[in-house]
Parts: sequence; C-alpha cells; structure tokens
Amino acid sequence: MQIQISGQHIQVTPALRERVEQQIGRFERLFDNIMALDVVLSVDKAEHKAGGTLHCSGTRLHAEGLARLQDGTINDRMYAAIDEMITKLADQLRKHKEKIKDHHNSEVREARAASS
Repeated sequence: MQIQISGQHIQVTPALRERVEQQIGRFERLFDNIMALDVVLSVDKAEHKAGGTLHCSGTRLHAEGLARLQDGTINDRMYAAIDEMITKLADQLRKHKEKIKDHHNSEVREARAASS
C-alpha cells in the first residue's frame, strides 16, 4: 500500500508520520485490496484537521477528523484528529467490505447441489 502524507500550514514531523502508519494497520486487517492512502494534515486558527482518502478496489473512501482548540495541547489535538479520521475510514471500509460480500453464497451452493 502506498502512503502519501502531506501538510497544509504544518510540517509533517516523523512523529505524525509514525502515528498515521501505526494506525493504518487496522485497514490491512480489514481488507486486502487497498492500493493507496492519501492523508492531508492541516491547521487553521483553532482547528486541527486530518483528511484521508483510501483507494481500494472499486471505490474511494474519504473521511475527515477534526479537533478544536479546547480539546488539549497542540500535539494532542493533531493526534486526536488523526485517530478520528482513521476510525471513520475503518468504519467505512467495514461497510464497503460488507456490501461486496456475497451473503447468499451458501444458498447458491445448496441449490446447485440439490439440482444436480
């Protein structure tokens, strides 16, 4: 899986890069056909945002995490935004996997076996 991490009005430090890379292990356990992840970290006056686009076979999933000023120190806010974005993407990936899963596979096999 290719990972691209960029920042708007923030320098992407090795610690932030490591945090994203640690969290994406969840995706690899959920789904096999993930091609790329694009993450954009940004800082506005009172908001830290993390936006991510996950490219998988057949679809693109996008989520954003947001942490505001009252949520803690500067570093904690960016980590909270990353964690929220990863959680949202994982939920979307679970839902996507459930959609493409064939729930009637056993019924089809039984019908074919009965007709033979």
